[in-house]
Amino acid sequence: MQRDSMHCPDDLSMLDRLPPAPTALVADINPPITLRRVASTLDLLDVRHLSDGEASLLALWERHALLFAIEGPDDEILVIRTRPHATVSPELSELAYRAVNEWNHARRFAKAYVGDPTERGQLPIYAEWQVPLRAGIHDALLLEIVDCAASVSTTFVDWLHGDGGILL
Repeated sequence: MQRDSMHCPDDLSMLDRLPPAPTALVADINPPITLRRVASTLDLLDVRHLSDGEASLLALWERHALLFAIEGPDDEILVIRTRPHATVSPELSELAYRAVNEWNHARRFAKAYVGDPTERGQLPIYAEWQVPLRAGIHDALLLEIVDCAASVSTTFVDWLHGDGGILL
């Protein structure tokens, strides 16, 4: 027997059994995001990194760097930004824009973009995550996010050098 989607008393009674929506968020269930916690997470993953003292961490690989920063009005946004060491000449800017659009269209994580020209006129390519963490973050989830960022960053740079066809 097919149920009428407009009048479905079984579904309504199921919804009535759900607990009420929270009226206030409970703070500090998970610790706030800090660069010290990100650094400890990188250490757990055996990812070597440098610190500028308080504003960011930088992890370096052979073909790219990964910057970690905490931003936002309440220092609640984890920013993870990948930048390949190689850049694109201005003559290939159209190809660069096409490549980052292709990446963004086909993938969910790390939104790519072409940066402003460097002092030498070259175009840097970036991939970035911005994760709002006002409610804090559990250690296991932070580990998963940082590990995913490191993996996707390497994939992104390998793709730019390979199928993306814009970096040599």
